Amino acid sequence: MAKSELGPTPGVSMADVQNQFDSRRIKIDQVGVKKIRYPINVKDRAHGSQRTVATVNMYVELPHHHKGTHMSRFIEVLAVHRHSIATSTIPSILMDMKTRLQAEAAHLELTFPFFMEKAAPVTGALSLMEYSCVLAGIQSGEETDLTVSVCVPITTLCPCSREISAYGAHNQRGEVTVKVRYKQFFWMEDLIRLVESSASSEVYSLLKRADEKLVTERAYDNPRFVEDVVREVAVKLMADENYTWFSVAAENFESIHNHSAYAFLEYQRTEGPQDDHGPLNGKKESQEVKKD
Repeated sequence: MAKSELGPTPGVSMADVQNQFDSRRIKIDQVGVKKIRYPINVKDRAHGSQRTVATVNMYVELPHHHKGTHMSRFIEVLAVHRHSIATSTIPSILMDMKTRLQAEAAHLELTFPFFMEKAAPVTGALSLMEYSCVLAGIQSGEETDLTVSVCVPITTLCPCSREISAYGAHNQRGEVTVKVRYKQFFWMEDLIRLVESSASSEVYSLLKRADEKLVTERAYDNPRFVEDVVREVAVKLMADENYTWFSVAAENFESIHNHSAYAFLEYQRTEGPQDDHGPLNGKKESQEVKKD
């Protein structure tokens, strides 16, 4: 057998190339592993928890004097915490990443499908709806930043089309992505329902004819631009002091155009009264009248 085919000799140390000195002296902000498919449990109001599969990204900050990081240690951390991955345990996972990889900062992202059972509005026919969710955490020094994101499919009906048309109005599916920072635990289902209630109508996996009639007429009675959708979501999130920061993005996949319509806003909760220019404005508006 050739020497190269043999394993490491017991008692003989092996070179740690990753920890060797790098003469270029350039710090790397994020280095690690991406797109790990991993089973996790997430909290589910109806059943306590549900099993799903996450796509996991894990990174640490690499000091300027280290040549590389130890990629296998990321998987080791994941294996140790595999039975307890949740929003409440992300800080300890990040701390473990920093310790094992001797890093000052660590990043963790888990993207996964979350399923809710929904009843059709008239017939009550049950089906599962899928929502894309992201749990993310960054730990730098003693500070930890946690965010939760949900992407919710919706239906919108164009207010302009309804106003100018003799009959009917164009409508389309869209997606609303909400990202939040928060003080205390909240149910993912509540955030999803908040978004769905801000659209012209929510989306279902299964509808019978009576359901389809009601959903279509409901959308006609609740026309929404993308601007309306992000504002409606923002108003509801602002009313809940548990959310300290949020962003809302809405995209309509237009049915009569070859482009999408898009709107985005973000909000940071602050102490004290808001100014006269609205709670979402970071700067005061100019008093100058602008002409087209």
